[in-house]
Amino acid sequence: MTRPVRVLSLYEGFFAGGARILHSDVVASLATTGGQEHHVLSLTSAARRDGSVQDARDDARYHRLREAGVGITTFDRIAGDRPITPDAFSAAELDHAAALFDEADIVLSLKEQPLSLVLALDQAGLLPVRPTAACLHRSDPTHSGPALGWLTDAAAAGIVSATISCAASTSDAYARAGVAAGEAWIIDNGIDTRRFRPGTRLERRRIRAGLGIPESAHVVLLAARFDAMKDPGLFLAAVARHARRFPDTHYVMCGSGMTRDNTGFASLVAESRLADGTHLHSLGLREDMPQLYRVADVVALTSAFGEASPLCLAEGAASGAIPVTTDVGDAARVVEGFGLVTPRDADAIADTWEHALAHRGALRAAAIRARGRLDRRRMVDDYREALSGLLLRDALAA
Repeated sequence: MTRPVRVLSLYEGFFAGGARILHSDVVASLATTGGQEHHVLSLTSAARRDGSVQDARDDARYHRLREAGVGITTFDRIAGDRPITPDAFSAAELDHAAALFDEADIVLSLKEQPLSLVLALDQAGLLPVRPTAACLHRSDPTHSGPALGWLTDAAAAGIVSATISCAASTSDAYARAGVAAGEAWIIDNGIDTRRFRPGTRLERRRIRAGLGIPESAHVVLLAARFDAMKDPGLFLAAVARHARRFPDTHYVMCGSGMTRDNTGFASLVAESRLADGTHLHSLGLREDMPQLYRVADVVALTSAFGEASPLCLAEGAASGAIPVTTDVGDAARVVEGFGLVTPRDADAIADTWEHALAHRGALRAAAIRARGRLDRRRMVDDYREALSGLLLRDALAA
């Protein structure tokens, strides 16, 4: 094929989240390194999530793709708590989608939710035969609602020819759930270590001053959206226990919905019964995550389920923070050698934070040494090979 390979990615929508960050980074990188042309079709133009409405055109991933020359098409819909079902698409939407599919050589679905569109096109007789891969980023497929059935059906029918999982726990979970695509790849997550790096003393002092955090204070950071999966209530319970012993520590919570304007979050804060004077910073959705990681001593993850290969652990570690995580998905494997794994118990989590801070020098050094294995270049190369493999398999089958 002398012309560039044309790749169409399907998004449920543009909103804050690790899977969207990762996939958008891969697409933008592949689009700018030659040999491929990329387009994104988003089933929605805005999303109601985590106590807020997020417009696609305001999203950092949207702008990153645009800057990389990636075309973006959005349907005029708002994403909600449940994915869009196959019977919900209009004839005009199906015609528009069919034209984009017809122009593509390969189709990638970001998670299983956008597969409702693929099934709708198939049912309408508008789906061209294209190698299609579902890119999977969770370890609890049963929490995806009807979308798991769409993926299972599409794989069984050969419409989805491959899966690309970001973690072994993800691939195993979907196999147990009955997903049987022709090929199943595992591509470990990677991060941009140029963006996520340790800060200089001057940088750390400046960033902390902007947050009202003393230069000498310890900082524990939770970077997560307000969602039961992330269990912010458990984090707050651990804060209450840790702050009683170490009242000078500062605790930063950032992510969509992590703000007192969100009544659900405000209720959790009240229920946690933090001692007067506890230094809790609830920052909400932020686009300056590299800076926040640079001032953190511990990057915490208290998730209850669903995680596959959490980006926050790698991003924090590459910035010099010590990951302390519950044992979800591949998190223990991600932090092996430089982070700590804790039971899902507030006292145990607080104790592990204490241990991490007491041994901060050695653990920080280990995290920084691991930067090479966390870098994204390997991930992008693996995706490029996977797409080539999809095309080759399709050509051989023809």
